[in-house]
Amino acid sequence: MSHTTLQKKKLIARVSRLKGQMEAVERALEAERPCGEILQLLASVRGALTGLTGEVLDDHLREHVLNADDDAARAEAVEEISEVLRTYIR
Repeated sequence: MSHTTLQKKKLIARVSRLKGQMEAVERALEAERPCGEILQLLASVRGALTGLTGEVLDDHLREHVLNADDDAARAEAVEEISEVLRTYIR
């Protein structure tokens, strides 16, 4: 069973909080709140998304790299991470 399946409830809860944070950004923009408040909200969203990404990445490393069934599976998992990191740092 995949780590995302095992952690599904916790991960979905984090995504729900992210949705709420994004809705707060939208409300702040609609209400024409000061840019400082909007930037603070955006920083919170970014932090929450980074935390979620880190958690899934950590679980991926532990399950698919550290505990891989064989070298081929390990190499595939490392390649997946490499592709994601290339996209992430663009």
